[in-house]
Amino acid sequence: MKVGVDEMSKAIIIYGSNYGTTRRYAEELSKRTDILAASYDKVDIPKDCEVIVYLGGLYAGGVKGLKETLPAICKTAYKRFVIVTVGLADVEDVENINNIHNALQNQLSSEVYEKAELYHLRGGIDYSKLSFLHKTMMKLLYTKAKNLPEDKKNAEVRAMIETYGKQVDFVDFKKLDIIEQSLFK
Repeated sequence: MKVGVDEMSKAIIIYGSNYGTTRRYAEELSKRTDILAASYDKVDIPKDCEVIVYLGGLYAGGVKGLKETLPAICKTAYKRFVIVTVGLADVEDVENINNIHNALQNQLSSEVYEKAELYHLRGGIDYSKLSFLHKTMMKLLYTKAKNLPEDKKNAEVRAMIETYGKQVDFVDFKKLDIIEQSLFK
């Protein structure tokens, strides 16, 4: 079933989530703002939608569902496009933010990238819930990271090594405050 945007608000929260942390953020932001939240694969975006908030989990250098949703977003009359990434990397680390921005620049046209408002949140991981493919990818990344010389291990690599195979949850709803406030400025 496809979900449409609330015609009165002309705003929508769209999310792409594999394991649930991005969905949790989207649902919390929806509660706070009274803006409908829907998964990218279940939403029809009206052409007169003015504010689009896209929350996407970071997977293998891309934002979950953004590529599939972008054509529909670009057909709207949006005035504001807010992109919120959710990943394991520490979003206080400048190198991590630069890596996320580089990935976004590869996924978006320069025009869309320049107009977008960008925010970054930390998510979580539970290795016991990963698909076989994701477990295999993480094992390969872990093995590669573990074998790096110490001087080549940045904060993101060290954090991945430290949390490998565990359940970690960095979700912090207080980090939504700045996004919520920006939506009503």
